[in-house]
Amino acid sequence: MAFTYIFKRVEKKYMLTQEQYEYLVKAIAPYMSVDQYGETEIRNIYFDNNDNELIETSLRKPEYKEKLRLRSYGVPKADSTVFFEIKKKYKGIVYKRRISMKLSEAYDYIETGELPAHLVGNIPVEIDYMVRRYRLYPKAFISYKRVAYAGKTDPDLRITFDRQITSRYDDVRLESLKEGHEVLPEKTYLMEIKIPGAMPLWLAHVLSEKNIFPHSFSKFGTAHIQQKIKLASGF
Repeated sequence: MAFTYIFKRVEKKYMLTQEQYEYLVKAIAPYMSVDQYGETEIRNIYFDNNDNELIETSLRKPEYKEKLRLRSYGVPKADSTVFFEIKKKYKGIVYKRRISMKLSEAYDYIETGELPAHLVGNIPVEIDYMVRRYRLYPKAFISYKRVAYAGKTDPDLRITFDRQITSRYDDVRLESLKEGHEVLPEKTYLMEIKIPGAMPLWLAHVLSEKNIFPHSFSKFGTAHIQQKIKLASGF
């Protein structure tokens, strides 16, 4: 049976140095703990069309933007569970809708345009509508290592630290082990604070102690810009 997931939350991003990362991990320890998965590798296929419509629109920072991706946790096999996700952002609020299927089923859908018959409900319909409306196909592979923390008394408060963000445009299959291009400099971390409402006061104090401020950043957007530069330079 397919797993579906829907949520609405605020997401704030921060770019950290090694020193800031080490400081934050210690500072949040009384309030948060690493989730049950520990460090995971997250692998994604991002979808777009020939005009790069979704990512070019996103880079203009409109009030509303949306993206479609296929995600796995770790290197998947044909029968591994993967997740198709629609992620929308409107006026700073993030809405995510996802549904699970086997990797082989996801690839069959990409090839044939036919969703697995067992998928029911609104989410697969929305995914299919988005694919057909924008004429989407696999555009970029992006992977990274992530450690996620959850609040000890408030599990809806989550903080993730991503490192070794890499992109690849010539082989976008989730199971491929081909090396990619480093999106961020070494020893740089992308932190995301994910909250359903206001930030806790203790966390605001922790961030202000080290002058850590929100930083607009998109993994796919940055990879896309780097790819455009690479193509323009002829490499």
